[in-house]
Amino acid sequence: MTSDAASPLTPASTRERLLSEGAHLFVARGYHGVSMREVAAAVGVTKPALYHHYADKEALFLAILDSTLLGLSDVVARAAAHSGLPAQLGSLIHDLLASAPQQRVGLQLASELKHISPERRADFEQRYRSIWMGGLSQLLGEAAAKGELRSDLPRAVLTRGLLGLLYPLVSGPPSADAEASAREMVSLFLDGAGAP
Repeated sequence: MTSDAASPLTPASTRERLLSEGAHLFVARGYHGVSMREVAAAVGVTKPALYHHYADKEALFLAILDSTLLGLSDVVARAAAHSGLPAQLGSLIHDLLASAPQQRVGLQLASELKHISPERRADFEQRYRSIWMGGLSQLLGEAAAKGELRSDLPRAVLTRGLLGLLYPLVSGPPSADAEASAREMVSLFLDGAGAP
């Protein structure tokens, strides 16, 4: 028999709710439009409880972006576990479509990085380039070395080309059919849009 009473918040669930509610508030109002008091109230915790988890507003904001970055890292790792570039790209694109709401929050909040201290911003940007851009670059570089992609194009060009196709997936409206969208995008990237 289940009880209607709310279960006590664990530290992990409190952190998750702080990240979720904080993300909603930051997206709606921007970095300067949100106070720690409002985040605490939205989650139903005291300010000291909030500060127990996050030292300041920058730390909370960056934790939200770190959560998005962790999701991107997982997407790349799952893709790399597949054999062959078509399967890897299919996995990557499908996972991006499945996680689009979370990735959309990360994209929306990235423009607010300008309000973060230069040191913390530089650290996050370096990790973003290493994890996301570096992960994609490695995936595509390995495919080129195996002859699955043109080897005359630098990794950076291949990576930018793929990112150009992927950006609308997480910034545009949700896809009704993730499987079909993934197949179409893989075909477009690997085969081009020219008539056969």
